[in-house]
Amino acid sequence: MNTDCLHRFLLDDLDIAGALVRLGPVWQKLIEDRGYPLPVARLLGELSASTLLVGSNLKQPGRVTIQLRGKGPISLLVIDCNEQLQVRGMAKCAQTVVEGSMREMLGDGQLLLALDMPTMREPYQSIVPIYGESIAEVFENYLGQSVQQPARMFLAVSDEAAAGMLLQKLPTAAERDADGWTRAEALAATIGRSELLSLAAEDLLPRLFPEETIRLFAAQDVSLNCPEDWQKARALLHTLGASEVYATLHEHGEVLIRDEICNREYRFDAAAIEELFADPAATLPKTRH
Repeated sequence: MNTDCLHRFLLDDLDIAGALVRLGPVWQKLIEDRGYPLPVARLLGELSASTLLVGSNLKQPGRVTIQLRGKGPISLLVIDCNEQLQVRGMAKCAQTVVEGSMREMLGDGQLLLALDMPTMREPYQSIVPIYGESIAEVFENYLGQSVQQPARMFLAVSDEAAAGMLLQKLPTAAERDADGWTRAEALAATIGRSELLSLAAEDLLPRLFPEETIRLFAAQDVSLNCPEDWQKARALLHTLGASEVYATLHEHGEVLIRDEICNREYRFDAAAIEELFADPAATLPKTRH
């Protein structure tokens, strides 16, 4: 399985759908220069894989954003991706986070899932308590409740990669094979961490499901979605207004806008601010992100 790609697959005779994702350079770039403690990076990697597995179901332009909010040493994990599997994300946490269970590190919290599509009048949001002892369990429970069909998720993270596999029981599965889901679930649970992180989909799936007919779809590329966007930064300053922006400039000698999710800074000196407000029409058209 190549890095930075997602494969969808189907166990044809069982009506069980699945997806495999692995991130390599994209994962390394996402956490580059962030300085996250290792337990935080691990959870963010698991959330990255989970969000892509869920987001791969988007059939039209749109964006899915998933947040885990807590009151523990980790206060926020957020990943979003669009239908092209362009991903970005970040974490907020204490400087020191001791390795422990997800619940110990996040504390009591909430899972927020938001879906925004051009065809929707307003974005859809679902906010539920975090239920589960791991990110995989959280998503299994959420998917089981939201689509009323069982799901299993398996996740693995290393310094070099983040990977995941999702298995979902389709509504017609019981009619095709009454024991099919139980059998497939048990076989999937034998997957090892190293296998998930290293084996190609063409090798991994036949090893897991040797007796099943597997339909493997073409790989979809995954990429990082953090382009430099000075126009958006300028539009934000226009929204704040000249009075507030000039007050900040006077106090600090420059105006700094920090894009936390992309770990990027936009700095404006006095000349740039003067030029910006000399043309009040220089704003962005209203778009949804």
